[in-house]
Amino acid sequence: MAMASSSTKAIFSSSPVTPSPSSHLSQKPPSLLSFLHSTATATATSTPISVKLSHSRSTSQVVVNSVLKTVTSPETSVPNYKTQDLNYPRPTILVSEKLGEAGLEVLRSFGDVECLYGLSPDELCSKISSCDALIVRSGTKVSRQVFEASKGRLKVVGRAGVGIDNVDLQAATEFGCLVVNAPTANTVAAAEHGIALLTAMARNVAQADASMKAGKWLRSKYVGVSLVGKTLAIMGFGKVGSEVARRAKGLGMHVIAHDPYAPADRARALGVELVAFNQAISTADFISLHMPLTPATSKVFNDEAFANMKKGVRLINVARGGVIDEDALVRALNSGIVAQAALDVFTEEPPPADSKLVQCENVTVTPHLGASTKEAQEGVAIEIAEAVVGALKGELSATAVNAPMVPPEVVSELSPYVVLAEKLGRLAVQLVAGGSGIKSVRVVYKSARDPDDLDTRLLRAMVTKGIIEPISASFVNLVNADFTAKQKGLRISEERVLVDSSPEFPVDSIQVIISDVESKFASALSDNNGDISIEGKVKFGIPHLTRVGSFPVDVSLEGNLILCRQVDQPGMIGQVGNILGEQNVNVSFMSVGRTVLRTKAIMAIGVDEEPDKETLEKIGKVAAIEEFVFLKL
Repeated sequence: MAMASSSTKAIFSSSPVTPSPSSHLSQKPPSLLSFLHSTATATATSTPISVKLSHSRSTSQVVVNSVLKTVTSPETSVPNYKTQDLNYPRPTILVSEKLGEAGLEVLRSFGDVECLYGLSPDELCSKISSCDALIVRSGTKVSRQVFEASKGRLKVVGRAGVGIDNVDLQAATEFGCLVVNAPTANTVAAAEHGIALLTAMARNVAQADASMKAGKWLRSKYVGVSLVGKTLAIMGFGKVGSEVARRAKGLGMHVIAHDPYAPADRARALGVELVAFNQAISTADFISLHMPLTPATSKVFNDEAFANMKKGVRLINVARGGVIDEDALVRALNSGIVAQAALDVFTEEPPPADSKLVQCENVTVTPHLGASTKEAQEGVAIEIAEAVVGALKGELSATAVNAPMVPPEVVSELSPYVVLAEKLGRLAVQLVAGGSGIKSVRVVYKSARDPDDLDTRLLRAMVTKGIIEPISASFVNLVNADFTAKQKGLRISEERVLVDSSPEFPVDSIQVIISDVESKFASALSDNNGDISIEGKVKFGIPHLTRVGSFPVDVSLEGNLILCRQVDQPGMIGQVGNILGEQNVNVSFMSVGRTVLRTKAIMAIGVDEEPDKETLEKIGKVAAIEEFVFLKL
């Protein structure tokens, strides 16, 4: 018996998606590979009956670059950057801040690189419409205006470093632009700098150095504090925080940490206790900040937080300046609540020359040097270059910030089903009558695998892409699929059905159901509830349409498709084939599906060319044909 579970992946918005009555005429071509035809073979089976052509290329060879890529206009297909197709120009990559030569070499091997440093916001907006990728550090603000100015061409923004608070992620997602960062290469450098500031502050190194250079010898003034046995609270226990903990433990410190998302087993493995925010700041002798800047963490270290700290606490920040209310920190320093601070980052960089915080004698400052080692700079350059090149190839990056993290093995396994999902979406939306607004779509995945073991995010995104792109100016990919569906008022729900088939394959079939709409092809309506329903499978690596409404068919999803509902009688294939042949329209396959012998049947005809209006009218006038529809794949 089949078992099912369902989950809703998008929510309602105000305006439903409404197909144009002639949407099949203006649909842009699919961005994935089409398949070459070779010799024809005929099969004479009962239900369905198929006349098919063999194929010389399998969809298992298709790289899933349409998952991430968009196109610049409805008439332009996606450049094949994966194979550096000579029919398309090399992608243009703009580097707006200094990047290591090793990273630039990676970029130059793949695209045309322009290094333009110090661009003003207006200059960046003026330039960005000719760029496929943008690489920045922390100094360039990638605002909504930048994405709007790109006019859809910008496919990826690479942040050479960890923090992405200078990139408008919401705008990037809306425009389908992938944002990637380089979170690992500078981890050790940032941790080392945090420890350097910790020890330098504890022993007054910077102040003593400045004093000596001023001709003074003040040994008694710069007596420090020991680190052994002191409690260090690490606020943010990610990659950098973990590395700081390792080093602090080596200095004999007792380390606690606060991070609502950190796994407890990883903390325990390092001998670190995870505690609540207030407990961390109230018991620590030293506090080291390693949290991202988000709306939740902005100025989280404010007057209230400082009031809860142990008097004489020492503060280190190599994360983001905005997590500290700098005016509140000055007050805490002046009152003695905070004995010292060591800061590498600031709310405004560079800070004003008259900054009270910078001028405090008991504050040690550095100009955002956390990642500034030769090794880290080279590593970050290579890491971000490889991430950007991979994104331009259509690969899913492990460092993507605004796209779901889909493991590479899942992408590889699902690649032929990705093609199937998009084409089913394209077919389904073309079956909707022009005046109907699409509000609800249900996607049913039938599989022999446990529903919890089936990752369908890629497939959902591609169904969404197939439904929305043919009838709107939107370009949909994995980055913006859910957002675009919500904006269009489209509710996508998913259902996973356990079936008795081979668990070797992730999906047995995919069914797309559009509810509460009128259909331009009545036979596509299911018998149960009158919803448009189509279903497909992957056979030998090739996507096939296997059911239209209640009628079984066997159709290779390529080229163009004519669906006819007919009286099930001899000679129908010949009549329609002759009409198409007279107009020099090449037939690639035919399939007839029926539910009861000699009653009604669905004939599916694959054609290489788009028949003209007169040819379609001739098909419609065949006496035994009750309805037909022409669809573009």
